[in-house]
Amino acid sequence: MSLTGTPFLYTLIALSVVAVALPLLMWSRLRGPRILRAAARMVMLLFAQGTAVALVFVLVNNANGLYDTWDDLLGTGTHVQQAADLGADGTGGIALDRLPRVRQTFTQAEGPGLHAAGGVRVTQLEGRVSGVNAEVYVWLPPQYDEPAYAHRSFPVVELLPGYPGSAKSWYGTLHVHEQLAPLMRAGKVAPFILVAPRTTLLPGVDTGCANVAGTVNADSWLSIDVPKMVRDNFRAQPAPKGWAVAGYSAGGHCAAKLAVAHPDRYRAAVSLSGYSDPIVEPHSLAAQSPALRRANNPYLLLRRAAVPPPVALYLTGQPKDGYEAALALRQEAKAPTAVHVVYIPSDAGGHTMALWRPQVVPAFRWLTTQLDQRPVTGDGTGKTKGKAKATTPRAPSSAGSKHAALASGTASRAAAARRP
Repeated sequence: MSLTGTPFLYTLIALSVVAVALPLLMWSRLRGPRILRAAARMVMLLFAQGTAVALVFVLVNNANGLYDTWDDLLGTGTHVQQAADLGADGTGGIALDRLPRVRQTFTQAEGPGLHAAGGVRVTQLEGRVSGVNAEVYVWLPPQYDEPAYAHRSFPVVELLPGYPGSAKSWYGTLHVHEQLAPLMRAGKVAPFILVAPRTTLLPGVDTGCANVAGTVNADSWLSIDVPKMVRDNFRAQPAPKGWAVAGYSAGGHCAAKLAVAHPDRYRAAVSLSGYSDPIVEPHSLAAQSPALRRANNPYLLLRRAAVPPPVALYLTGQPKDGYEAALALRQEAKAPTAVHVVYIPSDAGGHTMALWRPQVVPAFRWLTTQLDQRPVTGDGTGKTKGKAKATTPRAPSSAGSKHAALASGTASRAAAARRP
């Protein structure tokens, strides 16, 4: 029975009802020696507590997309078949353009929200370069199957969860496809292909986006194998022009790192409450040595780059939760690197999905401009809105602002600071 499946949830609900009803009906009716009656009552109490804790855990897990499978929860599964030393660029000297085409079979993905907005499909991908074998979830924009777009290629955004986190969380919890589909139909956001690969590749550790010879090649999985599979199976634009990567928390850290490290593979990145130094995440594989920390810190990568990478970064954060790291990246950036920072007030909420959900639309509006995409209308015509500024609009005051305005950065920082 799937950890995140509806049958398991309903089973726990039924058991919780039984656990409450059982002592109410049987407490005073138990017969036999006192010690046996006491033992039976203790079992009923433990059963009630156990089912209650299990039900709350499953509800929280489903709401936040923390653990996708029993193996993820118990730390018993691995998705790494081999981890060769692939060198600094993560290719191992392989001529990527000469690799055979990857042909994948996709099925309808199961889980909360995965049937909405046209449905999310899933495939099991064996990474030929990285040695990773894991699932990848793909959502196609409304225009993809329309006759007017039969010969059109589409921009792509890779979506990375935090740690612990499920690849399905962008769809099931942040509702990215449900939020963006109507905007894509209305020509307000470019029709992106949304790709969410698994990022938890080893049990009990945040493999993030690090290549560690003999352990895991997470960077090559995310930046080489997954993009190649997408281009081989869908009408995706070539890299880096039509490619971006977005993430929240640990996924935001990886988004910034991948874009800065591989400007030949990505043009832009979105980091929601991300960080630069991998040591922020206690379970991070990239924090296990000073060398790994340096190699996976986007601030240091940007600072030491011989030539500033032609990438754009959209970074959001609250004080002591991503904001300071974002400012440091902006200060270090030199053209053509562009860094846009969105301040999120502390009273907008904590490090949760509720904070990041309303940030999805502003981030994708920004991606539309930074990838130089033209939003399109339902009749197949382009809808040019001019060269929009890559900024998040701000209201004159955040007083009385709704949670969504605060979380998306549309409330003014100065006014927020004046609030009691």
